[in-house]
Amino acid sequence: MKERRPESLMQNNGIILKSAREIELIRAAGKVVHTVLTMMREHVRPGVTTASLNELAETYIAEAGGEALFKGVENPQAGFPFPAALCTSVNEELVHGIPNDRPLKDGDIVGIDCGVKLAGYCGDSASTFSVGTIDPEVDRLMKVTQQALMKAIEGIRPGRMWSEVALEIQSYVEGEGFSVVREFVGHGIGRDLHEEPKVPNYWDKRQKQPDFELQENMVLAIEPMVNMGSAAVEFGDKDRWVVVTRDRKFCAHFEHTMAVTKSGADLLTDGR
Repeated sequence: MKERRPESLMQNNGIILKSAREIELIRAAGKVVHTVLTMMREHVRPGVTTASLNELAETYIAEAGGEALFKGVENPQAGFPFPAALCTSVNEELVHGIPNDRPLKDGDIVGIDCGVKLAGYCGDSASTFSVGTIDPEVDRLMKVTQQALMKAIEGIRPGRMWSEVALEIQSYVEGEGFSVVREFVGHGIGRDLHEEPKVPNYWDKRQKQPDFELQENMVLAIEPMVNMGSAAVEFGDKDRWVVVTRDRKFCAHFEHTMAVTKSGADLLTDGR
């Protein structure tokens, strides 16, 4: 009897290449995430609370048969598990903002990150939304961050080293007068939310970070995080979950889960 070949293929560097079936299962989870973020776009406005946005997301994820990946994640530094389905990060908050009862106000921006597991596979995506009328430079920050993600996706093809793509992200963002966050990066994704490899949005040879070659059937969550001021971030004052810009200037965050194909990138969180 022939030995059954496992669907996933583990590489020497710990990166797991996915089968065509697994990629479609990740797409199904990604479609739930896409729907949640579409709902957020429809509901984000002045006077709405991030707690109410999270309630909408939790209800829909449960109805879709999914599991909210962020809810219950442990953080020894914070001393309590993450309590919500969404990370809702407002203005100078970069990531891991906890939904609360503070109403959003005109001029705010809110980064919303959503992760869902469905039928054993994960999807992860994030967008930053404007609340009412925002400052033109903040609007430019959001557009540059989103375009940085698109440039990364357009630059993906088998055989390229990720460092090449990361340098393109960094050069574009810094050329626009903004800063790329170093401490938080993208990641591989599949059966687990966070798999190898780490996917930085910048490149610095002096740090000797591990590079990797893009290969067909690799699945990555790519997520540029861009600051208006310096790249420095720190934990906020209230807890050890939310991360804020050190200079308290605004920041933006966009993310897609995608698979590497023979011809480039296949987005798995765009709703198809």
